[in-house]
Amino acid sequence: MVTVATAYVEDVLLVDRCLTGEPAATRELFRRHRARVHACLYRVLGTNRDMDDVLQEAFIQVFQSLRGWRAEASLATWIDRVSVRVAYRYLSQRGRRVQTAELVDEDAPGGEGPGASRQLARDGVKRLYTVLDELGAAARLAFTLHEIDGRPLAEVAELVGSSVTATKLRVWRARKRIEAAAAEDPVLREFLQEAA
Repeated sequence: MVTVATAYVEDVLLVDRCLTGEPAATRELFRRHRARVHACLYRVLGTNRDMDDVLQEAFIQVFQSLRGWRAEASLATWIDRVSVRVAYRYLSQRGRRVQTAELVDEDAPGGEGPGASRQLARDGVKRLYTVLDELGAAARLAFTLHEIDGRPLAEVAELVGSSVTATKLRVWRARKRIEAAAAEDPVLREFLQEAA
């Protein structure tokens, strides 16, 4: 079992190796953190056509900023902060709407059974991310990191560089917007009820 102290030492040594330009170390850092960063970005952005580019940008920023890691937080938490900043920049680019990839399988069977519930999930997710597209970047990040990624409000506030109160307010406003959309959209309403 790896202790917190052992993990900390391993992180420090890995970062030192990365900073000396050791290619194996950069590959190791990417390998260790890729899945978590991808999952976080996926929850924030949805099935996004630009996901590979955003993931690549997140790791470019990680490697360019690695000297700034002061080991006050775990390396994973620091990488999460960098990833959230990249996602925020992506979301806040003026005039850009997140290009969510098509989630609906046109050949999926209708009616009852497993195909119908899978189709409801696909349609529900697509409609949820359509509503999320209407939110500002800060509200979307706060909501998705807290409600979808399951992070505590204090952690979300730290990741987005905001107070817990402001973060809680953003989550609440996003939730109200989603509830209003669900009141008008039976597919979204059913999906949210199933997910609860």
